[in-house]
Amino acid sequence: MYSILDIDLDYFNEIGHPTRRLEELLVWANCPVSVVVERHNHAFARWKRTLRARHTEPSHILHVDEHHDMMDEQKQTNIANFMFHAMRTWPRCRVHWLVKNPIDSPAVWLDEESWHPVRRRFSLGPGRPRSWPQPDIVSVCTSPGFVDPSLSARLLNVVRRFTEG
Repeated sequence: MYSILDIDLDYFNEIGHPTRRLEELLVWANCPVSVVVERHNHAFARWKRTLRARHTEPSHILHVDEHHDMMDEQKQTNIANFMFHAMRTWPRCRVHWLVKNPIDSPAVWLDEESWHPVRRRFSLGPGRPRSWPQPDIVSVCTSPGFVDPSLSARLLNVVRRFTEG
């Protein structure tokens, strides 16, 4: 079993006590942050390189984000579709979208032919599923333009305390 904790700082836009909530997630992870990127699809590229080098695939991705990132099926990976590509790349991987108030569902964006093979491996909700494994990789996406600069600065101070090296 290999697990990824994927955090987009935009998740904390509407959350009470955002720095405390981020710290709680990172303490639970018990794994240093090893990837920090501005654009979420760049995290996906880093996961693929890391996992290829380790000759493994993820079994779980905990996707902590304001968006599900399954908004199109374009061949080119981008910030709006990278989670769709992750689920297609790793066909046994389960994804839980940790979200308090989902704005919509991937089913709205993906055609039935694309949604059908991934929908049983995709879940969403405001809490971590009870048996979800702790991560082997922790990535953080800063999403400039989607997060207020002062909130981003406070959150990145928390991230720095949990970053390896």
